Amino acid sequence: MVHLHPLVILAIGIVTIVCMIAVLRMNPFIALITAAIVVSLLAPGELAEKISRVATEFGNTAAGIGIVIALAVVIGRCLMDSGAADRIVRGFLSLLGEKRSSTALMASGFVLSVPVFFDTVFYLLVPLARSMHRRTKKHYLKYATAIAAGGVITHSLVPPTPGPLVMAETLGIDIGVMILVGALIALPAAMVGMFFSGWIDRRMKIGMRPLAGGPSEPEPLKDHQLPGLLPSLSPIVLPVLLVSANTIVSTIAKTTTADSGLARAAGIMAVLGNVNLAMLISTAIAMWMLKSKRGLTNAQLAKVVEVSLMSGGMIILITAAGGAFGAMLKAAQIGPAIENVFKGGGQQTSALVLLILGALIASVMKIAQGSGTVAMITASAMVAAMITSTQTLGYHPVYLATAIGGGSLMGSWMNDSGFWIFVKMTGLTEVEGIKSWTPLLVIIGFTAVVVSFLLAAILPMA
Repeated sequence: MVHLHPLVILAIGIVTIVCMIAVLRMNPFIALITAAIVVSLLAPGELAEKISRVATEFGNTAAGIGIVIALAVVIGRCLMDSGAADRIVRGFLSLLGEKRSSTALMASGFVLSVPVFFDTVFYLLVPLARSMHRRTKKHYLKYATAIAAGGVITHSLVPPTPGPLVMAETLGIDIGVMILVGALIALPAAMVGMFFSGWIDRRMKIGMRPLAGGPSEPEPLKDHQLPGLLPSLSPIVLPVLLVSANTIVSTIAKTTTADSGLARAAGIMAVLGNVNLAMLISTAIAMWMLKSKRGLTNAQLAKVVEVSLMSGGMIILITAAGGAFGAMLKAAQIGPAIENVFKGGGQQTSALVLLILGALIASVMKIAQGSGTVAMITASAMVAAMITSTQTLGYHPVYLATAIGGGSLMGSWMNDSGFWIFVKMTGLTEVEGIKSWTPLLVIIGFTAVVVSFLLAAILPMA
């Protein structure tokens, strides 16, 4: 049998994904699992095992991220239906005031896009942008792009949304570290997006238009119909606190003796801070809030959960197929082949170049096929195949993930569903979307890449 060069196999895998999604309009799951099988067949190994190892790696990835994604989908739906998401938005507006309403909308998108998918968050918040414009008679585009700035960055950098979650799994990153560093890098990127929102609003001067054929704008609920702010925030904040506390305590406990009080506390936090248990506790809180606030029967609540899980199933399939694709790239020995390309520079130089390369790969995949999640999955799989061990990088692999997440934002245009959600829900034309949405995401993504690069060089955490 003829053995192809690993880089040729890599090119075949990428072309398979892009052609199936962008040209044939196939579902990303079918594209990714097909590419995984193609790469596996071309990679070294026993012929009898080339298909079975794809299924094995698919299962391994699903084991790591399946429960978290399923529970995150349920939490997101419960937050929307119970009015908790609306309460969080009103809390930010009350705290920051009408003069800073664009900041409040950005902060709402920033927080809500951690457990809720971006398109749902934008559907929730854009009526508030329209309402604020009716009140102020100005800044419509600023309000809309501020929502996008906050929403897209946490969707791309902070678990449990699928892209960051599967990157953490692929690159061997602790979930708590991914949450903390992802949020840290997302914040300046969102602020830069806010500055751009103000600039583009002054430049384009777009007023609010009726949404022809669009969804009707429901009357907002009264305050007394919404849950309290603390219960509304708890399904979002609790898992972040538990998982992050586990990461911090376990890191400190490594410097103490095995029988110390801190070591025992680390054992307890390892249970409470396990991301699966933390998300399950938050799911229970979100379900209780929905049931009590809306007076649902157990059967009605079960139906809400069932519908949520059906949509989550497709996301799990896509992310697990991406994990299988990444494992097959490793089997094809892509890493040593790419390492030869960068021979001649020092280890640190090559590692930092790898960070930029990951962002570029994600950006190219984004431009080619439109999905940021697929871009993150594919780029992280390729980067993971390029490194023999994360310990040899010279910096923490979380910076690779955040750089890839930033790269996955650069290049959003008409093949991206997020582009159409933004255009249709705001009443903008396609040209106006290209002039506002596309550069907004480029600037936010580029900022995330730059901050990731600087932190990798200055604060490597290696």
